[in-house]
Amino acid sequence: MLTYYQTDPGKVRSHNEDSVTIVKNLNSEYLLVVADGMGGHKAGEVASSLAVNELSKRFSELSSIGTKEEAVVWLKEIIDEINVKILRYAEEHIDASGLGTTCVCSILTKDFLLFGNVGDSSGFVFKKGKLYKVTKDHTLVNILLESGEITENDAKTHPQKNVLMKALGAAEIIDVDIFEVIINNEEDKIDGIFLCSDGLSNMLTVEQMEKVLNDKDLDIEEQVEKMIMKANMRGGTDNITIAYARLSGE
Repeated sequence: MLTYYQTDPGKVRSHNEDSVTIVKNLNSEYLLVVADGMGGHKAGEVASSLAVNELSKRFSELSSIGTKEEAVVWLKEIIDEINVKILRYAEEHIDASGLGTTCVCSILTKDFLLFGNVGDSSGFVFKKGKLYKVTKDHTLVNILLESGEITENDAKTHPQKNVLMKALGAAEIIDVDIFEVIINNEEDKIDGIFLCSDGLSNMLTVEQMEKVLNDKDLDIEEQVEKMIMKANMRGGTDNITIAYARLSGE
């Protein structure tokens, strides 16, 4: 398996509030995490790095994440703890008003693949040359879309497109969405796990991302960096972050 992650401030923002990592524990199980921070006076990068650092530190120290059920419990407990830490940081720092972060992560073992999500950073699986979104965005626009009040085309240009309905640090109690993807099906084999912040997904279509991932002339680092370059060429209006694990091929 090959892995690579990268983050870029984009062309508009003065600093980068995204955080990202990919880590492996003692049992060669993998955790991928992308967090997109928000808040005043660089507080967003505090929130996102807190989420990523806490998750990666705790995961890398595990001998094993255990069963799927144990992994779900572990992830929910860690997300709850991170949420409390962000809330406490905001209380203790006067310049941290509005502190918060999205968090999308993925846990891969030989037996299962789980995604966890709070906010609007995205988790995909890549198979047979196509990207399939696993996570659901916690945005006002997505709520309107799912209720049928607006169309897909309306959602792309909606003036409240970036209004988050859920984020770490936004409420005392947070519910992380957990998704399972079946991996032990030879006829429907997963070739990759792809996480990104909305700085990428708002700039590139899924089809544009697929085109880069299907370019066999590029290694994994070049694929990730090419997508970031393309997002910047289209305006780079936000920080751009990707974590990618290629499960098959070189």
